[in-house]
Amino acid sequence: MFCHLRPVRRLCPGKIFPYWFLYSRALSGAEAVNALRPFYFAVHPDFFGQHPREREVNENSLKRLSAYLENLQKPGFKSLKPTQLMFYIRETDQNSSDGQEHFSTSGFRAVKFTLHTRDLLSTVLYILNSCSLSIEHIQSLNTNVHSQPLKEATRISDRPIKWDKSYYSFTGFKDPDEDLEQVWRMETTLTSWLDNNGKSAVKKLKNSLPLRKELDRLKDELSHQLQLSDIRWQRSWGIAHRCSQLHSLGRLAQQNLESLKNAKGCTIIFTDRSGMSAVGHVMLGTMDVHHHWTKLFERLPSYFDLQRSLMLLEDQISYLLGGIQVVYIEELQPVLTLEEYYSLLDVFYNRLLKSRIPFHPRSLRGLQMILNSDRYAPSLHELGHFNIPILCDPANLQWFILTKAQQARENMKRKEELKVIENELMQASTKKFSLEKFYKEPSVSSIQMVDCCKRLLEQSLPYLQGMHLCISHFYSVMQDGDLCIPWNWKNGAIK
Repeated sequence: MFCHLRPVRRLCPGKIFPYWFLYSRALSGAEAVNALRPFYFAVHPDFFGQHPREREVNENSLKRLSAYLENLQKPGFKSLKPTQLMFYIRETDQNSSDGQEHFSTSGFRAVKFTLHTRDLLSTVLYILNSCSLSIEHIQSLNTNVHSQPLKEATRISDRPIKWDKSYYSFTGFKDPDEDLEQVWRMETTLTSWLDNNGKSAVKKLKNSLPLRKELDRLKDELSHQLQLSDIRWQRSWGIAHRCSQLHSLGRLAQQNLESLKNAKGCTIIFTDRSGMSAVGHVMLGTMDVHHHWTKLFERLPSYFDLQRSLMLLEDQISYLLGGIQVVYIEELQPVLTLEEYYSLLDVFYNRLLKSRIPFHPRSLRGLQMILNSDRYAPSLHELGHFNIPILCDPANLQWFILTKAQQARENMKRKEELKVIENELMQASTKKFSLEKFYKEPSVSSIQMVDCCKRLLEQSLPYLQGMHLCISHFYSVMQDGDLCIPWNWKNGAIK
């Protein structure tokens, strides 16, 4: 690169990235995904079920990272804008005495970095190093990797290389720090973002209207034909994708209507795997073939039996804990199958039976708790429910619930009050801006939504007329024209 220049000779490429990176073959898309497996495991949203804000941040950052990686693989691309990302990384203690990984006290740490690399391999290395994750496994992906340079690569500092300003003046190359500093300084405002993206959203929304009508028609027909309570989607698939999934379900109904009648009264959710969810919804894995769906519908009667056993188990736990209700909150917990959730309840119930914690009967009626398998102490959520680990010490559990019971009741009362205010403000916002649809991501709390709506109502935003507006944690125009804005959007001049 520039090793012949005396001022920077000691910073030749082999010191920044190992020599096998410079002279090895290009990394394929599949190899990049495989190389990033430790990273995906550390940031996967499903592991942040008890932390909805952190889960949402990781989901949004993964979407942006995916787009960046896709653009790198497009033929003929010239340059990419620096992309600032933030992730919450699961912390584990790998030096524990029993040789097992454990969550640290905090559970996770925040990492920020800005992508400005121009090929897959350097991007993968940059991501792993930024997150303090090992890169040794990348050796198996490249035949030109040598052991000694690899050891050198693991010692790379996480801090970016700081070149002297005179170097750029002398060579005429552009200082990348200037671009990055501008990215960090710039803060998007609501009005500026709508000015830049409003027309695009209107066009996408208009193009999606015929498909939206088709989706509503298919959903109504199938719900009526199969006597379903609802049809939902777990992921943010586009309208065309959703229509395709409903067409597949419709074809299956034509071929095997009798088995599908077992789903009468159920909610069907298109998601990543087939089965029954912890709350009794029928999950259809979008990657599964019709044969798997058919088998699932045929097995539904046995799932209903397990569901009744699960409800009985919840009642038994509630009785042992003074009447506190055991609930499963989809928005705040990992996606579990009915079998997985039953197993959690069973482990917790047997521990309670052995300990026989003395709770006065019905003394905790009206309160709620959720179970989780994370290694955390019990906690009280701002919404009023208790977060209880299945392996929690029974004595600590009793003390914690009794001392926090009054606060839990106050939180639950406040939650109901906020919900009423939230609904009123959402209706007022829908009316003022003539929105076609106004909704929020599940991870946006009522407190956040109330704050967002109050500030929205003070604005004049003509671009919103007739639009679909979603309150989230980031700015985005969805592929079908829905506008996503962060609940804590900012406006006015940014210093």
